[in-house]
Amino acid sequence: MILGSDDILEKLNTLQTKIKVNFRNPELLKQALTHRSFINEVREAKPHHNEKLEFLGDAVLELLVTQKLYDEYPERSEGELTSFRAATVKTESLAESAAEISLGEYIFMSRGEESTGGRRRPYILANTFEALIGAIYLDLGLSTANNFLEEFLFKKIPTIVEQRLDIDNKSRLQEISQDQLNITPVYEFVSAVGPDHNKTFTMAVYINGKKFGVGKGKSKQEAEQQAANDAVNNWESLIKDYQN
Repeated sequence: MILGSDDILEKLNTLQTKIKVNFRNPELLKQALTHRSFINEVREAKPHHNEKLEFLGDAVLELLVTQKLYDEYPERSEGELTSFRAATVKTESLAESAAEISLGEYIFMSRGEESTGGRRRPYILANTFEALIGAIYLDLGLSTANNFLEEFLFKKIPTIVEQRLDIDNKSRLQEISQDQLNITPVYEFVSAVGPDHNKTFTMAVYINGKKFGVGKGKSKQEAEQQAANDAVNNWESLIKDYQN
């Protein structure tokens, strides 16, 4: 991969326009977009993959999110701010922000990784988003990194705070169910499909014997969270049926 090639330059330039950031050193942007899997497919001088930039970006992200929460919510306790921060920087949140700028389209990865859905995989998108933050910080400083986050991540924070999205789905469902029905939800295994290394689990959540939600995930825990989310999102209609 040669930075001067027209196709790569066009790719980098298009992304810079999209994120409203102009790198002084485009090599840092290229590195931020290079997944480890890509290294083995390059015959010329091996490029650097993005894992060290991801490490740096994670620290920059935590600092800037902490500062944002500290400034915007002075009345909130340390525990609440910590919870809001965790919800803002979790994999799913970062992957959503990465998808908003179509970051997956710009990642350099192996054909094998791409063929198995790597460009849409949440943890790859989230890690690349962090690497991009690290690259912006190294090249252009903390202020530019903060401006980038203002544009593509911080706008989520008011919704997280107001709707208490920092509370995980299972906790939210239990809180609602205990409050309105005085009943604790129960989760039951439905199925597991696929090879051992790539199973998809399905779990269902029941309240007093009535099914309230179903969810799928790569682990039973993830499937339970999705089932709880299904129940929370449809609670109003579900509770009417339950009470009739």
